[in-house]
Amino acid sequence: MFITKRAIPRRTFLRGAGVTLALPLLESMVPAATALAQTPAGAAKPRFVGVFYPHGMAPGYWEPEKEGPLSEKLPSIMEPLEKVKDQTVVITGLWSKSAEPPEGTTGSDHWVAAAFLTAIKPKKTAGSDASVGTPTIDQVIAQKIGQENLLPSLQLAVEDPNSSSSNCGEGYSCSYTNSISWSTATGPLPMELDPQVVFERLFGSGATPEVRASRMRQSRSILDSLVAELQGLKKNLGASDQKIVNQYAEEIREIERRIQLAAKASSSVPEIAEPSGIPEQFDDHIKLHWDLAALALQADITRVVTLLGARDLTGKTYPFPKNDPLFPEGGVSVSFHGGSHHQDDPAQIKAYSKLNRYHLYTTSYLANKLKATKDGDGTLLDRTLILHGTNMGNSNQHQHYDVPHFLIGGINGKLKGGRHIHFDRKTVTTGNLLLSILDLYDIHQDKQGDSTGRLAKL
Repeated sequence: MFITKRAIPRRTFLRGAGVTLALPLLESMVPAATALAQTPAGAAKPRFVGVFYPHGMAPGYWEPEKEGPLSEKLPSIMEPLEKVKDQTVVITGLWSKSAEPPEGTTGSDHWVAAAFLTAIKPKKTAGSDASVGTPTIDQVIAQKIGQENLLPSLQLAVEDPNSSSSNCGEGYSCSYTNSISWSTATGPLPMELDPQVVFERLFGSGATPEVRASRMRQSRSILDSLVAELQGLKKNLGASDQKIVNQYAEEIREIERRIQLAAKASSSVPEIAEPSGIPEQFDDHIKLHWDLAALALQADITRVVTLLGARDLTGKTYPFPKNDPLFPEGGVSVSFHGGSHHQDDPAQIKAYSKLNRYHLYTTSYLANKLKATKDGDGTLLDRTLILHGTNMGNSNQHQHYDVPHFLIGGINGKLKGGRHIHFDRKTVTTGNLLLSILDLYDIHQDKQGDSTGRLAKL
């Protein structure tokens, strides 16, 4: 039980010069002698995070050997999830039917990343009439749980949506691969690339672009204008709450420092009015995004986040983290799309598996961060469901069966982790998974995309 002696409003904001600072959940937001779960402030708020990478995964390197409890030794690609294994469900055998070329046709089956959260084949068009048939499930969830938040949802990207726009082809609009979040059947939401822009959306770091630019040039933190408010707040908080507020403020300050360093490093024009905060290295970039997402979830600024990890047909390579036991050899990955066509050669498959392992490592970074963040009488990971998935299985021949999907988190006790769920090939579509995920958020529909039912094993 989580009980305190006094209560301040859950929606408490501190305001400074162009700054709005939402606070994380504190003990002092719970009325005296009241269990946390029995209060509007403390009732466990569910969160959702969707993560998409195209091009499948290396066969033989991500699948557990047996269905049931996850074994002590995880498959190579899954090893980054070791610390959250007890809150992880891996699903094998899923059929991403909506990503396949229409029956009786030939041609590319790229360009349809939007199908990840709809399980509907997008309309084949390169014009303004692009349609994915229905809002993506993250937006359906946001309509249910996110309308009281400052941001109903947050969309992130780690690769410039315009960096390979000329690759969009086979009659498909670039909007299908530029965004995995659609507010309506015809309304793609932009995926934000720049952590600085995300930071400003979360904390309102300046009333005008001029104020923000001036603060950046002076290396001042948004927290500088909130010192008095923070000190005044902490006088009325217990020791535990003071610690949470201090940690929260320090994380904001550290993230802002990293964004400023990225802006200085990436700006070639000395007098640029609004310097970019996009780090040069992918690892720095995605970790900044995840740090910001974690703060947004912790402070209940938003409850729904999606991240587009890469665009279809990207040739990006990834330098592996240095001095990390998961990547003892270091080095750089194979080209993403090129490596996905591994010719079923064992050596090339193994090389591709290291790239897939790294992508899951970045998602585990968020999961571990949420697990380490207290949220009332649990952790943020206890409240959250992270869906990490792709659109292919063995990508060498664009096979859309045996497609990897990972569910990480507890979503308030609704999902039992530490399991491997298997389905026979081409019997259960990803639409069934999406329909079942909606159920976890008390959104009950008859159908989602190409679903034929729900996942009874989930």
